[in-house]
Amino acid sequence: MNTIMDMLSYNFIIRALIVGFFVSLCASLLGVSLVLKRYSMIGDGLSHVGFAALAIASALNMTPLTVSIAIVVASAFFLLHLSEHSKIRGDAAIALFSTSALAIGVMVISMTTGMNTDVYNYLFGSILAMSKADLQLSIVLSVSVLLLFVVFYNKIFTITFDETFARATGVKASLYNMIIALLTAVTIVLGMRMMGALLISSLVIFPALSSMRLFKSFRSVTISSALISIFCFLAGVVISFLFATPTGASVVVINILIFAIFSGIGILRN
Repeated sequence: MNTIMDMLSYNFIIRALIVGFFVSLCASLLGVSLVLKRYSMIGDGLSHVGFAALAIASALNMTPLTVSIAIVVASAFFLLHLSEHSKIRGDAAIALFSTSALAIGVMVISMTTGMNTDVYNYLFGSILAMSKADLQLSIVLSVSVLLLFVVFYNKIFTITFDETFARATGVKASLYNMIIALLTAVTIVLGMRMMGALLISSLVIFPALSSMRLFKSFRSVTISSALISIFCFLAGVVISFLFATPTGASVVVINILIFAIFSGIGILRN
């Protein structure tokens, strides 16, 4: 309790906890659909695009968060279009985007600011990175993501399990795929400041995979994934505070432990 009170005495930790709560919730909800659609690595690809956008924004002295959201959202739409309408499919399209964006980001940084502390924070995350302006924008966007997910929950459920059948019944699958891509892109950018470009995709993948070890229905997996994601983030922040470890890495380690525990319980149940 004393440790928690000490943590809450710092404004930057309170900002990080608020943003982290919303981002973890958004990422976990979207992660269930992305994992089931075998599109989970889109988070990794978009985070690398986000890193390149942050590098370009820093080089041009522009607002990193705003620029990143615009570029990553556009990239998500293009990636979806590329995957659906070309010979470059799914994981290949993501790998193409991921490596290209990371290379561009590194080139821009090497020609401008160099590998400084800000770059390290973008790659691996920092709990100190959230400003008051970032907090306000993150809350607005996170709440928007959650509301859109709730509004389109039934459609997202339908296209997740059987997109072909959904199209046959008149559901505009392409539209809802674009909505998923949009929500994922916004969530990735919001989480990059704390988790880092190299680790943010873990928020999308791990909670969903852990939940699927024990639960079978879409609703139960979604609820469990949300609870796991929030718990792992809060536990990761506490560990980061106590042992001065990077926030993103601490959160991922907790997710790994939860995945191992759930997997073990799942094996014993079977």
